[in-house]
Amino acid sequence: MTLPAGFATPDQASAPHSLHVVTRDGFDAWRDAQPAPVQAWLAAQRFDGSAGSAISWADQHGGIGGAAIGIGDALDAYSYAHAPTALPGGDWRVVTELDAGARHALQLGWGLGCYRFDRYKAGKRAPARLVADAFDAETLDLLAACVRVRDLVNTPTEHMGPDELEAAARALAAAHGASIGVVAGDDLLAQNYPAIHAVGRASHRAPRIIELAWGDAAHPHVAICGKGVCFDTGGLDIKTAVGMRNMKKDMGGAAHALALAGLVMARRLPLRITLLIAAVENSIGPNAFRPGEVIATRKGVSVEIDNTDAEGRIVLCDALARAGELKPDLLLDFATLTGAARIALGPDLPALYANDDALANDWLLAGQRSRDPLWRMPLWRPYLRYLTSGIADIANGSASTMAGSVTAALFLERFVADTQAWGHVDVYSWNDTDRAGKPAGGEAQGLRATYALLKQRSAR
Repeated sequence: MTLPAGFATPDQASAPHSLHVVTRDGFDAWRDAQPAPVQAWLAAQRFDGSAGSAISWADQHGGIGGAAIGIGDALDAYSYAHAPTALPGGDWRVVTELDAGARHALQLGWGLGCYRFDRYKAGKRAPARLVADAFDAETLDLLAACVRVRDLVNTPTEHMGPDELEAAARALAAAHGASIGVVAGDDLLAQNYPAIHAVGRASHRAPRIIELAWGDAAHPHVAICGKGVCFDTGGLDIKTAVGMRNMKKDMGGAAHALALAGLVMARRLPLRITLLIAAVENSIGPNAFRPGEVIATRKGVSVEIDNTDAEGRIVLCDALARAGELKPDLLLDFATLTGAARIALGPDLPALYANDDALANDWLLAGQRSRDPLWRMPLWRPYLRYLTSGIADIANGSASTMAGSVTAALFLERFVADTQAWGHVDVYSWNDTDRAGKPAGGEAQGLRATYALLKQRSAR
């Protein structure tokens, strides 16, 4: 097994230093068990084991004698994520006895804390390395999936357009023996994906739908859809400069969908999956779709365009319709869909919508167990009145600013069969600022929770 940066086995390490893991509640007992010089140093530095803290001390020769990190929730990966950069460089072995759950959290958090997007700029000093006799394979796969989301979202649009998103999907298919097909450009019209074509037709990069299939037909079928708007100008309803600045991240839903599919395949869960990504660039040009137009969709539902900046739901409606034709046991989608979800829940909590209470409850519990929270929002169907059109079956927006995340989810639900179990995650996919284990830029949110959900359901 090739280990990611920040990890080493004993044969790769050079005299690793001892690392203690301390909680605030257990600090006094731990401190009292340390040698007197260490106790004096802890007191001088006022170290008390608070979450997110770290301290190191010298040995009698002036070298590194050891270190301690303070953590909060022992099962939360981010409790440990400060360690790789807070500790002096070099190799470290944890000498505190940890149970299996805490070891999983430690390894995942350490890996997340080591992450740097260095494609265009060299990173700072190498992070401290965690040395262990063995690393949990599932934990490393989870880490790789989170890194995949971050890397895809962080890559600028010049190097992450629809072509490159397709290439990423093809690489994933090749790695796991999945089949893949792509419909692009004007072929979208010929094969009845008119909504995806309408949004992406103004770009010099051809819009497309990417469909990956994997697994045994005898296993439960899960369809996963992702919004892959590789850049969003807002279209003719153009965004402000501030609003457009980070729109390379508008394919964050596709990044999550790709990473989740890759994780299911890597862990070989007894599921059959279909991955559907609608990959477009919402550009401005002579043939850009316009406010007031009525566009066709794969499902046969006509849509009046109230706002060209509400394009994500337009491309997703064709992907959801295609997924519904396959009659999966479960249909999931991820999308950086609305700013309204961020107003309601802030940047860290993805908004979860589901038409099935058992599904929603299982998902929320999976998020709690994996310390990867989501928050359920209501599919309050009376708000469909905000999407009324006088000339089409539905509008993609309205003049009202009320319940923007709810109405977006209701729009998507219009393209899901009444009998289809479905869940939608409105995800930010981004960290606005640097925090321990959460560097500014692309972020995986709700990914580990969704994997835990699928793992639990596949075991039934």
